[in-house]
Amino acid sequence: MSLKRRTFTSAFKLRVVREIEAGKTPAQAAREHELHPNLISNWRKRYGQCGADAFEATPPNAERRQAELERLIGQLTIENAFLARR
Repeated sequence: MSLKRRTFTSAFKLRVVREIEAGKTPAQAAREHELHPNLISNWRKRYGQCGADAFEATPPNAERRQAELERLIGQLTIENAFLARR
């Protein structure tokens, strides 16, 4: 018998964090939503660092990093083509 990990939407994570900000204790939120308190603690930490963008699918620097890697791939492709002609 295999156990499947549950996945949570960014809206759900944000709702749980905002419930705690509104005055609910983390233990109470964990019981209500059947979550481990450490998971909620991690969500709160991420929310404190990045705000509402903390739970988006792509990290804030991901687009910049992807563009940087694409430029590098282009440069390496040109170099490979040049070296292949020699």
